[in-house]
Amino acid sequence: MKYIITEQQYKLLTEDEDRKILKLPSVDVFGDWEGLQAYLNKKGNPLFSISGDLDLNRSKIKYLDNLVSVDGNLNLAFSEILYLDNLVSVGGDLNLYGTTIQSLGNLESVGGYLELGGSKIESLGDLKSVGGTLNLFNTPIESLGSLKFVGGNLNIILTKIETLGNLEYVRGKLDLRKTPLSKTTTEEEIRKQVEVGKVIFIK
Repeated sequence: MKYIITEQQYKLLTEDEDRKILKLPSVDVFGDWEGLQAYLNKKGNPLFSISGDLDLNRSKIKYLDNLVSVDGNLNLAFSEILYLDNLVSVGGDLNLYGTTIQSLGNLESVGGYLELGGSKIESLGDLKSVGGTLNLFNTPIESLGSLKFVGGNLNIILTKIETLGNLEYVRGKLDLRKTPLSKTTTEEEIRKQVEVGKVIFIK
């Protein structure tokens, strides 16, 4: 199979000498995800990053293997994804709505919104920051783990969360109605621990 790419795209197909990460412009260059995997297999399956968006909505993909980062949006809604594997960062939005994924694993940051509503998420893994809104509505999650920063709203309605853990800042609204935490804390106590830019919903 031949891959037809532009000179600019060719320049992006270079390896970071420090981390040995293959930088790819987009999956479209290879036709689809399967085409990309065939290319990576020929390269010895290195760690790789994608500079554009990656849309795997409703796909049967279960693993992201050696994908380290996506600079744009990553859409995995209603897919069969089980593990994010080596994924460390998403520059744009990350949509995992309606998936059975249970942990975010090595993921540390999401630049845009993070949609986890309707998923089976139980752990945020290494996640520390979300640039936009984080939605955990009606998920089985019990802890925010290492999360410190949310640039938009934080929605944890109908979760099993009992503490805000390491959380330090929420720029938008904080909604913790119908959670164990809502029964054991007050708005005043929350604001002493977390800087919340807008309203806090407890009851």
